[in-house]
Amino acid sequence: MVSLDAMDISGEQHLNVRHNIFKKRLDVHGKVVNAPKPDAINAPKVQKPLQKHGGRLEHNETYCGSCFGAESSDDECCNNCEEVREAYRKKGWALTNADLIDQCHREGFIERVKEEAGEGCNIYGKLEVNKVAGNFHFAPGKSFQQSAMHLLDLMGFITDSFNVSHTINELSFGAHFPGAVNPLDKVTNIQKDLNGMYQYFIKVVPTVYTDIKGRKISTNQFSVTEHYTAGDHGPRFVPGVFFFYDLSPIKVKFSEERPSFLHFLTNVCAIVGGVYSIAGIIDSFVYHGHRAIKKKMELGKLS
Repeated sequence: MVSLDAMDISGEQHLNVRHNIFKKRLDVHGKVVNAPKPDAINAPKVQKPLQKHGGRLEHNETYCGSCFGAESSDDECCNNCEEVREAYRKKGWALTNADLIDQCHREGFIERVKEEAGEGCNIYGKLEVNKVAGNFHFAPGKSFQQSAMHLLDLMGFITDSFNVSHTINELSFGAHFPGAVNPLDKVTNIQKDLNGMYQYFIKVVPTVYTDIKGRKISTNQFSVTEHYTAGDHGPRFVPGVFFFYDLSPIKVKFSEERPSFLHFLTNVCAIVGGVYSIAGIIDSFVYHGHRAIKKKMELGKLS
C-alpha cells in the first residue's frame, strides 16, 4: 500500500514507480509476511463481474468492466480494482468509495487494507532521476494531482493515523567507491505523533574517483539535514518520508597515486638525515653534560 513517487523542477513526474523497485510486507516484528493463497473451497461466493453496460458477465461473453466515469475513451475497460484506481488517479479523483466499486468489492480491497493495518513495508531497488533538483518520497496509496495539490487515494481509509517510522538501511547516489560514507545509512526515526512527515534535505556533490590503475568511477557524495513535521490528518497534509535533493555546482576528484622511486629515495634520505641529526643532538647533550659534571667535580676537589 506504500508507493514511491519522484518529481523534479523540470516538471517531470513519476508516480507509483515500479521499475526496479521491489516491496515486501513486514509484520510488527520486522519479519517478511508471506501472503496466504486463497482457499477456493472455503472462499465466499461472489457475484459474476459487472459489465460496463450494467449487466452481469454471461457465459462466453468478453468481460469489460466499468471505470465508473473515469474512462479516457468510450472503449476503455477497467477489469480489476487496480485499473479502476489507476483510472481515478489519471482523472485526479480520490478513491473514497472503494466498497461501491464492483471490482474492488469482489477482490476484497477494503478487507485487504484493513488486514494490512499495523504492517510495515520493506522497499529496495534503484531509481533513476534527472540531474536537476527534485524529490522522491514514500507515502500511503497512489498519488494524484487535484487543484495543484499532491493527494493520496488511500487517505480516506486512514481515519486516525499513519505511522511512518522507518529505518534507512542504505541510501546512495551512484556507485560505491573506497572510503565513501553515506550519512543516512542505518538511520532510524520513530514517529511519536499520530501523523507525521519526515523530510531529508540532501546536497549532492558530484565525485570522480580514479583508482591506482586509472579506472574512473563517476558517482556522488552527499550531506543531509533532517526535519520532522507533526500534523493532523487533512487534505493538505501528506504523511510520508520525503527526500529533497539538490546538486552542488562543485565537483570533487579523488585519485590514487603510487609515489615514484625518486620520491621514495628522498623520503629515505630525509629519514636517515633526521636520525643522524637527532643522534648528533643527543650525543652533544651527553658530551657537554658529562664535561660540566666532571668540571664541577674537579672544582670541588680543588676547594
